[in-house]
Amino acid sequence: MLSNNKIKFIKSLDNKKTRDESGQFIIEGDKVVREFINAGWNINLLVAQTKWRKTLPEHALQNIEEIICVEYNELKKISSLRTPHNVLAIVEKPEFLINWNEILNNLTLVLETIQDPGNLGTIIRTAAWFGISNIICSPDSVDVFNQKVVQASMGAILRVKVHYNNLFDFMNRISESNFPVYGTYLDGKPVYDCDLSTNGIILLGNESAGISSSLEKYITQKIKIPCFSDITEGIDSLNVSMATAIICSEFRRKTRGYSK
Repeated sequence: MLSNNKIKFIKSLDNKKTRDESGQFIIEGDKVVREFINAGWNINLLVAQTKWRKTLPEHALQNIEEIICVEYNELKKISSLRTPHNVLAIVEKPEFLINWNEILNNLTLVLETIQDPGNLGTIIRTAAWFGISNIICSPDSVDVFNQKVVQASMGAILRVKVHYNNLFDFMNRISESNFPVYGTYLDGKPVYDCDLSTNGIILLGNESAGISSSLEKYITQKIKIPCFSDITEGIDSLNVSMATAIICSEFRRKTRGYSK
């Protein structure tokens, strides 16, 4: 049975300050929790229905500090989902350092002030699909360990390192390397007509404001996804996560083969 103190702490992890202070965050869902366990992440607390707990092999328990088996009604008290799954876990937050050699030899997404958790989670999932290992976020972007971000990423945070960094410091470092920086603009060159590189920065701006003028000086190629419709009323741009998927797909189509 869950104690009141455990319930209170689990619910407190909805708050970014608590996540930062405790170094922990919540994951939910049968598939996602199992992926974290299989990946060997440290899990401080696993709260699960007994029938689900019994599906775990013994070797999967070595990185789990505490397991509490509960009834569905108890799980519902701590879940952020309208219809909870069979399991919830509290996981230790990883700490990533920027590997500049990795950045300079691959594609990297740079996100300025992305505020919607669903957008960030979907962008992380997109990055994982297209083999992009690093995302750089401005400090005022939504927290990657927000439960809605984790849910939307569908476990992709296991495969993508999300860093929070002052974008001016980051871009200044990039500009010293004569590195291609692609920025998404409504007046950019259609991405389908551009010569795209196998490495580089893809900069995407805030959902409503786009890329700030102060970052424009770092961009070496403005790109856009052209509109193929004459119906423009109410549709002046694409959602940022949708645009990310299209742009990443075009980069990969032009610069490398696919595995399946």
